[in-house]
Amino acid sequence: MGILRLCSGAVGETLIAADRLAKTFRQGFWMRRVEAVRGVSFTVERGDIFGFLGPNGAGKTTTIKMLTGLIAPTGGTATIFGHPVPSTRALGRLGFMPENPYVYPFLTPTEFVEMCGRLCGLTAASARARTRQVLDQVGIAYASDRQVRRLSKGMLQRTGLAAALVGDPELLVLDEPMSGLDPVGRKDVRDLIFAERAAGRTIFFSTHILSDVETLCDRVTILRRGEVVVSGVLRDLLRREVKRTDVTLDAVSPALEAELEGAGHAVRSAGGRRIVEIEGDERVGEVLAAALAAGSRVVEVTPRHETLEDVFVREAIEGDPAKA
Repeated sequence: MGILRLCSGAVGETLIAADRLAKTFRQGFWMRRVEAVRGVSFTVERGDIFGFLGPNGAGKTTTIKMLTGLIAPTGGTATIFGHPVPSTRALGRLGFMPENPYVYPFLTPTEFVEMCGRLCGLTAASARARTRQVLDQVGIAYASDRQVRRLSKGMLQRTGLAAALVGDPELLVLDEPMSGLDPVGRKDVRDLIFAERAAGRTIFFSTHILSDVETLCDRVTILRRGEVVVSGVLRDLLRREVKRTDVTLDAVSPALEAELEGAGHAVRSAGGRRIVEIEGDERVGEVLAAALAAGSRVVEVTPRHETLEDVFVREAIEGDPAKA
């Protein structure tokens, strides 16, 4: 299946531009070629919250490492703030949080984030003040003087996020920022991402949590086996028509249930009620009429539209020729 690509109407300043970016590794005794990224192209505009998605092994982290100068591409080009990567000038305006932040275990969050602030060029006094601010912002100020080896995975993630923020960057690149966080922590990070965008920052992040992407992102790019299969404005990628309508009924008789199933509708139980699944929305009226005639009570009628998970499964998993 070819790439599904949709474009936005308004075009702003491009902060990240990847053009046919590729990376091939050599592995094992026989130096076998492994194509981790194959001709990936996308752009990130100023002010975007940009979601970078794909199954495990799709090439997300490898692409991020090329953008941040941690590894060199074997093909294609990329620019950040108009500078070819790697660029010291561009990286000075970028905050990066890797998927698994490593902090020397005997440092405290305060010491680590202050050090990152100094590496960003802040004075000692500015680094101390900014460190206090960002540790409070990510919700770890209460543990700021504990050694990192005593922190949970979620607390370590928050420390890495604080380090990405300490230099007051224009662009945040976050690789799996919600990994290891509980539901409260995920909500905190979602709120922080919205707040940072409101403050004028652009956010590029990868994640496996599709509901967070659907809540947060303006644009998405989905990779499959190192190639882009979906790219565009999120609201344009999701089909607008009703995919399915769920009608929730109470007091359903066996005769009514049999009638509905005989008409081709799936009926399932949920909390003592019955949910009738109707393809599309054209036959909702006949189901409601049958239910009311049989003395059932209509509790809820819920149209189901296509979600990002539907797009992801269709393009990145079901569309994978290797799994056909």
